[in-house]
Formats: sequence, structure tokens, C-alpha cells
Amino acid sequence: MKNAYNWYSQLIKPTWSPPAWLFGPVWTFLYILIAISFGKVFWMLFQKQISFTVALPFILNLIFNFAFTSIQFGLKNNFLAGIDILLVLGTLIWAIIVIYPYAPWISYIQIPYLLWVSFATVLQLTVTYLNR
Repeated sequence: MKNAYNWYSQLIKPTWSPPAWLFGPVWTFLYILIAISFGKVFWMLFQKQISFTVALPFILNLIFNFAFTSIQFGLKNNFLAGIDILLVLGTLIWAIIVIYPYAPWISYIQIPYLLWVSFATVLQLTVTYLNR
């Protein structure tokens, strides 16, 4: 994995790219929010308070989110990582919209995640473009 991080550190990045040390604390905070809110969604699904179609974007978001690291650092593929992060962003927006009528607080707790993923999407697409 160290080789993959060395690879990433040598990529051309925009001047506004955050320092590498920032990603760990940010994702730790976000994963706490994700665990709480997504856990509630899956509990609501289990309790039949929501349908599978309401939970679907949450499921897809987790899949795309967890796939990102393997794509970016395992495959070292900026283009596929760019597509994946667009899918993370799209499923997150979808999830926020569909859960709102059932549990608005879950939508609100996604705001930090949405802001970070929006920023990360622009960053990833910029890195992809700069290293084409």
C-alpha cells in the first residue's frame, strides 16, 4: 500500500489540494456520521418502516465509497476513480432526497458528508484531468 501512496503523492495536484494528513481525521468523523445514519436506515428497513427502494441508494453509496480506495490506490486508475466518486456523490444526493420524508435528521446529518464528497469529487476530477 505504501507504493500506492507514493504513486499518489507524485501525481500533479492542484494548489488547493489539502494535505494528506487531513484525510484521516475527516473520514473518521464522516464514518461516524455514516455509521449512525446508515445504521438507522438499515434498522428502518429491517423494521419495514421504509422500503428497499428507499434503502437502495444507501447500499449503493457504501459500495461505491468502499470501492474508491481500491480503484484509486490499488488499480491506480484516476479515470475509474473519477467515475466512482461521481457515483458516490450521485447516490448520496439520491439517498438524502429519498430518506427525507421518513427521517429528515438523516438527511441533515449527511450535510458534512455531502460537502466533503462534493469537494473530493472536484479534487478527483481535477487530478484526473491534470494527469491525463
